[in-house]
Amino acid sequence: MADHPNTSLPEDRGYLSEHGFRSWALTMDHKRIGVMYIWTTLGFFVVAGILALLLRLKLLVPGPALFSDHTYNVLFTMHGAMMIFLFIIPAIPSALGNFFIPLLIGCRDVAFPRLNLFSYWIFVAGIAVTVGTLAAPMDTGWTFYTPYSAQTSAAVTALSFGLFLIGMSSILTGLNFIVTIHTMRAPGMGWYRMPLFIWAMYATSVIQVLSTPVIGITFLLLAAERVFGIGFFDPAKGGDPLLFQHFFWFYSHPVVYVMILPAMGIVSEVVPVFARKPIFGYKAIAYSALAIALIGFLVWGHHMFVSGMSTVAGVIFSFLTFFVAVPTGMKIFNWIATLYKGSITFESPMLYALSFIFLFIIGGLTGLFLGALATDVHVHDTYFLVAHFHYTMMGGTVMGLFAGLHYWFPKMTGRMFNETWAKSAWWLVVSGFNVTFFPMFILGMQGMPRRYAEYPAKYQALNVVATVGSWFLALGVIIMFANFIKSLRNGPLAPDNPWRGLTLEWQTTSPPPEENFHEIPTVTDWPYGYGSRNEAPRE
Repeated sequence: MADHPNTSLPEDRGYLSEHGFRSWALTMDHKRIGVMYIWTTLGFFVVAGILALLLRLKLLVPGPALFSDHTYNVLFTMHGAMMIFLFIIPAIPSALGNFFIPLLIGCRDVAFPRLNLFSYWIFVAGIAVTVGTLAAPMDTGWTFYTPYSAQTSAAVTALSFGLFLIGMSSILTGLNFIVTIHTMRAPGMGWYRMPLFIWAMYATSVIQVLSTPVIGITFLLLAAERVFGIGFFDPAKGGDPLLFQHFFWFYSHPVVYVMILPAMGIVSEVVPVFARKPIFGYKAIAYSALAIALIGFLVWGHHMFVSGMSTVAGVIFSFLTFFVAVPTGMKIFNWIATLYKGSITFESPMLYALSFIFLFIIGGLTGLFLGALATDVHVHDTYFLVAHFHYTMMGGTVMGLFAGLHYWFPKMTGRMFNETWAKSAWWLVVSGFNVTFFPMFILGMQGMPRRYAEYPAKYQALNVVATVGSWFLALGVIIMFANFIKSLRNGPLAPDNPWRGLTLEWQTTSPPPEENFHEIPTVTDWPYGYGSRNEAPRE
């Protein structure tokens, strides 16, 4: 907000008081580790975004242009791998989760601080290996499907090790969070007094611990096939390439919920604060997160409808795909019910949260076409799927992340950002996003295949629209980050509770002290008692 004139630095800046590389590199403060994750993941968001802009420039014209088709494939691989493995998966769980889980449950730190720091540096080591191999170059696409990945660039072996390290970091982080949530909640905080972001992070952590070993083992098998010639996935060696797809998607579909569940948790925090109403259906939202985590392990086969599977298996996976929409729909209906007759204010965190709801509904409804066996055959390998994926991941996860960054920026930094610039950035981001990706639904229905560097001239008009939209989207992101960086330096000092929230992080100073709370709080009520405080769920 722009109405806090004091910009002078306070003597005590909480966890930000110490300076120097060593104080950050060796810190065991969960807040500092969270900040390091934020800078790391957002850095790769920027790099992968630049690669996306280059891809869109290439697609301005139907024929050869700007760079070769092979370079297009390499950039596409780098864009997908960076966005998925280095940004979207860790951005909210490892970054905002690390910073706010202890604050939201009223404890000093995570259960295993040393393991937390170790997890971050394993992540960095995995990044170093992965980025080094992506620069090889590699043109397999971000899914690294066999048999092509088993026969192409030798960098696939090193890449497997890099992704194994990143996966190990994810497992250790998830385990740390589960133990923290179980054992370190403040006195009086029962399960039904936990903030919904904590429920979302708990479900996310369970997925991380249970599904990530599968992808780690899969890439180790791929490396073993290349190094030792053991036939796991390469048909020439007696392997089965569909086995790789089963392994890959058994991890990669649950990990979709590692991306989206934390964003849903953020929306569940932001909506009641700016609607000034108790959250509607607290238990339904909490349990639906666990239901999504459970059912998410059973639907991986819908990624393989066109790869070849029995009709019976296809029908079962189709049914389960539709079934997972039930707990997702419960969340959306409860958010909308919370908004009903609320005293809604439209600050930037709320705008991004509402954008999440709107865009994710579009992403979810278009997923029905992909979950149905008959229609999936026609649209699976087209730009329809590209649009659906980006409406769920960018329109969902990234909008949720942006909501969380704006909502918690005052708490993390002790500074307020310029609300006018934040709203201007929101307009550009949301409008640019829709102009970029909505035309892809039409292109997909018209039959334009995805992942192609060139296309027939009849698809050019909508590709031009999409490319121009990406420029507005990029401008909005630039303004948003510029606003954050400027506010970090000389933004007005933030009050301890600028949004008048009731969760525990707003009951400590901005920024929080190193120990989070001068005294561990005792919880006596649920955190969503806006207006009427007698609507808390029963224990």
